[in-house]
Amino acid sequence: MQVSICESITDISAADWNSLVTNNYPFVRHEFLHALETHGCVGEASGWLPRHIIVYDEGRLIGAMPLYEKHNSFGEFVFDHAWAQAYQQFGLRYYPKLVAAVPYTPICGPRLLAHVKDRPVVFPLLLKTAQRLAVTIGASGFHCLFPESTEQAWLESQALMTRYDCQYHWHNQGYASFDDFLSKLTSKKRKNICRERRRVQEAGITFRRLSGHVASDRDWQIFTRFYHRTFMSRGGVAPLNNNFFRDVAQCLPEQVLLVLADRGDVPVAGALMYCSDEKLYGRYWGCTEVVDNLHFETCYYQGIEHCIEKGLKIFEPGAQGEHKIARGFVPVLTRSSHWLIESPLQDPIRNFIQREQEAVSAYIQNIEGNLPYK
Repeated sequence: MQVSICESITDISAADWNSLVTNNYPFVRHEFLHALETHGCVGEASGWLPRHIIVYDEGRLIGAMPLYEKHNSFGEFVFDHAWAQAYQQFGLRYYPKLVAAVPYTPICGPRLLAHVKDRPVVFPLLLKTAQRLAVTIGASGFHCLFPESTEQAWLESQALMTRYDCQYHWHNQGYASFDDFLSKLTSKKRKNICRERRRVQEAGITFRRLSGHVASDRDWQIFTRFYHRTFMSRGGVAPLNNNFFRDVAQCLPEQVLLVLADRGDVPVAGALMYCSDEKLYGRYWGCTEVVDNLHFETCYYQGIEHCIEKGLKIFEPGAQGEHKIARGFVPVLTRSSHWLIESPLQDPIRNFIQREQEAVSAYIQNIEGNLPYK
């Protein structure tokens, strides 16, 4: 077998790479990662340097890992700023670090790519190669963020530390319509959602749900403006751009859902979502007008309707947001795996992780007793 580090996904055949991706999960498909690199969303300027690991067996790609050398913690959503600060206080370097993740995408999915039959051989190769690379470049360690459950279980079996967090997902119970979904909620929650939707409608807002086939260049320009306004309002810099959005839409048109909210002929808000064979993923949002409940309708209710219409099983609308619970989303445990090169901070970090696990588990248990369903 041949194992190597690839500094650009353009060096890897799209067909070979995608053959390892299950369920049409969009965020590790070659097209998505290629668009990030091609349009400057990752690279030296952003602190996301591609270091993808690939494994060949007699000329056949049997394993891969989307991996990045990181010089900051921006766009990861597994927050380790306290760790970096502790390293600095001890006179140690936390950066660079190696991160197996999808940039700016806090969504669980495959990170150690291999066919099921090859995993017993490929998974150890991918992990050992990442650990060796961390030592070679002087990194503090290796982090695998939001892996799917089978990968997470295997990483835990290799003695990697596990961090817990919580997201809120909507589950399709075979609903025939949005009203069918509402009928499963308590009266108070059902009435609140109906009131929120009615107020958006009374404000004269209509909606368009567009695939990558249908969305025009003008639609993408408008959405990009919304997206950038969201970051500007928070004093941040948007990492993605119009060319990236258009490229992904052209390459994966069936997996793109662009929701645009119009007042008359003027778009006033938008949300961008992606889908796999079974799930819908909410990702980005922005607006130019403040309308009561417009965010809930654009980012949540339009997505729920789409899932019901298309038979998608789960809607993951993005990280954080306890307000999602009242709108039918339930808490779900997310995990990530971490391997740190030996340092005086090993034990304190392990203690921190144990306390964090206990706190997150208790939080989820408490929320599960107060869900909006009958």
